[in-house]
Amino acid sequence: QVQLVESGGELVQAGGSLRLSCAASGRTFSRFTMGWFRQAPGKEREFVASIKWSDGTTYYQDSVKGRFTISRDNAKNTVYLQMSSLKPEDTAVYYCAADYYGPGGGQSILYEYWGQGTQVTVSS
Repeated sequence: QVQLVESGGELVQAGGSLRLSCAASGRTFSRFTMGWFRQAPGKEREFVASIKWSDGTTYYQDSVKGRFTISRDNAKNTVYLQMSSLKPEDTAVYYCAADYYGPGGGQSILYEYWGQGTQVTVSS
């Protein structure tokens, strides 16, 4: 079992930056591929970014490439999402997810564990 707790979401102006954190506890964090997903009101949940357990390979949704950076600190059992040049369309609840020995990428069905989410609101 893995528990995931996101933090860092808040209200920010367009063009601003935020760093989200996701703290994991339970099983060995370094064996999990970690992902960030988001869900805006009235929309389906979508993939944002992932970082692979084995070699740190990262994947991003096209709309966030060059603006968002996913990283992890295995010593702290934490994954981060650095977001810059934020846009109103980035407004959503952001979820952290974990996939044991996962391949990475945006297939949400592969992620066994999910956090409760943190709200990011970008004002225009």
